[in-house]
Amino acid sequence: MAKKTRTQPKTVGGILGVGLDDANGEKRVTRTPEMVLLGGSRETHERMQETAIRFSEGLEKCGKRLEETSVQEVVDLLREASEKTK
Repeated sequence: MAKKTRTQPKTVGGILGVGLDDANGEKRVTRTPEMVLLGGSRETHERMQETAIRFSEGLEKCGKRLEETSVQEVVDLLREASEKTK
């Protein structure tokens, strides 16, 4: 008989944001407790920063840390944060 194994719920350890539209070669890096943002034009990087801030606020509102948040909740919070940034 096959041994049953408990599957751990999937969690997100961190988020990487990458901007690919930088034409002038500037290096932009931003770190938050949940994210690392790399590259992008000034405008794109600022938008990623706004999204990161709103995402952190959403986590705080839920009273959770990233590691305690389900993958689906992370996706939903990111989508919501991104839509508010547009």
